[in-house]
Amino acid sequence: MDKRITVKFNGGREVTGTLKGYDALMNLVLDEVQEAVRDDEGNETTRSLGLVVVRGTLLVVISPVDGSEVIANPFLQQEGMED
Repeated sequence: MDKRITVKFNGGREVTGTLKGYDALMNLVLDEVQEAVRDDEGNETTRSLGLVVVRGTLLVVISPVDGSEVIANPFLQQEGMED
């Protein structure tokens, strides 16, 4: 909550905003939303949308803007260990 996230939707739209709330169906309330708009040549611009409610059925990816921490894979065998 109150963290910046990027959301990708069915159809390719992408927005970044501050998560203000959500429910069991993954409907989101985002504030200070900026939509990334790409033209046919691949140039990207942004437009401000303000406060939005996003339907959970349209979501494809939700990710934090500040990234995530890389953790070691506990299922990989360590070197030097035998079965």
